[in-house]
Amino acid sequence: MAVLRREKGQSPQGSRIAVSILIGILLGCVFAVFYPHGFFSSNLTVSHRRIANSNLQTGSSSCESPDRIKMVKADIVSISEKNAELKKQVRELNEKLQLAEQGQDHAQKQVLLLGKQQKAGSFGTVKGLRTNPTVVPDESVNPRLAKLLEEIAVRKELIVALANSNVKTMLEVWFTNIKKAGVRNYLVVALDDQIVDFCKSNDVPVYKRDPDSDIDSVARTGRKPCCFWIEVPYFEGILAAGLQCSSNPFDHLYRDSDVESMSDGHDNMTAYGFNDVFNDPAMGWARYAHTMRIWVYNSGFFYIRPTLPSIELLDRVAGRLSREPKSWDQAVFNEELFFPSHPGYDGLHAAKRTMDMFLFMNSKVLFKTVRKDPALKTLKPVIVHVNYHPDKLRRMQAVVEFYVNGKQDALDPFPDEWHFVAPGGGGISDFCDWLRSDWTSKDHEPGSSYFRARILLR
Repeated sequence: MAVLRREKGQSPQGSRIAVSILIGILLGCVFAVFYPHGFFSSNLTVSHRRIANSNLQTGSSSCESPDRIKMVKADIVSISEKNAELKKQVRELNEKLQLAEQGQDHAQKQVLLLGKQQKAGSFGTVKGLRTNPTVVPDESVNPRLAKLLEEIAVRKELIVALANSNVKTMLEVWFTNIKKAGVRNYLVVALDDQIVDFCKSNDVPVYKRDPDSDIDSVARTGRKPCCFWIEVPYFEGILAAGLQCSSNPFDHLYRDSDVESMSDGHDNMTAYGFNDVFNDPAMGWARYAHTMRIWVYNSGFFYIRPTLPSIELLDRVAGRLSREPKSWDQAVFNEELFFPSHPGYDGLHAAKRTMDMFLFMNSKVLFKTVRKDPALKTLKPVIVHVNYHPDKLRRMQAVVEFYVNGKQDALDPFPDEWHFVAPGGGGISDFCDWLRSDWTSKDHEPGSSYFRARILLR
């Protein structure tokens, strides 16, 4: 009984403990739900996060300016490269458009193929590109001359002759005959005011450059072929001097090379090239060495297309003539055109063609060969260049009589070679003595025949 009472007496106290435990568990669950990180750890974590964020913001603000500058610079470079590429594409498209508009020239059609790689093709059918594209015209180089050329050029082609008052008579023979040949696109480049007045009085197109000390220094030495083309690098043309036309030379051109020139050669070998064997007996078995030879191009008559190699050729010739006052323009012209690249020298990459020596005839071919051959005598050349004989005027007049007026014996009085008679008579030795002597006679004044002969041979 006593034990039973004790148990009954303790029952209310145990239930209170159980209820307290249950309430504690419930409160713990409630706080666990609403405060999963606890009171103190939550506040500490938040504070750490705030400190970290503030530190990150502080660090980023300190390096933000250099990084953004680098990014902006990179964007500028990228945009500039894209802009340059677009400009290049536009330029190439414009060039192709211009080439397409010049469809009459077969050379330009070849240029359009350069944009893609070509297969070699079957054996024996492969042909390399021989023709360079022409440059884009730039009228700002010389607006006065560009306007004149637009008026007289035919398909941007013309014949150019350079003259001063000392060759007025030869110039008159030249333009009178060229008019008879039906050539309209020709121009005289006057080297003095007398020629300007003379050409205007005869209704001949004429142009006189503005004074230029560099170019004039070359022209004063008689080396004139490059002086005009320096100013007009975008018109095709023939440079002519001391020659007669019997027909329009533009009808007999190929236009497939940078330069087409007449030759100083007098037969097929010398005009077009041949294999010349050099003999050196000291070498024994290897005494024979093969060489390639060709007579030079005559710089007095050539057709030139306005391409980069052609302009480079004229720049090279003009530069050398200004630096080497004793050099000969024709020699320099051929050296720059033919010499290959080798150590210490970059050769000119220009395409060249030798003109038909019977259509574009030099005076050696005419007087030494053609006039003596009944078959060749019936040929009618396009031009005759009196380049082997200093008595140009008389022979030019005879050429006109023979080919234009039909006088069959007009060439007979002239010898094959040129004989110079020194003042007072005498042969070549007297002539050399005369060249070395002082000139006191009025016949030796500038403009006289003696004066011109001395200029030709100095």
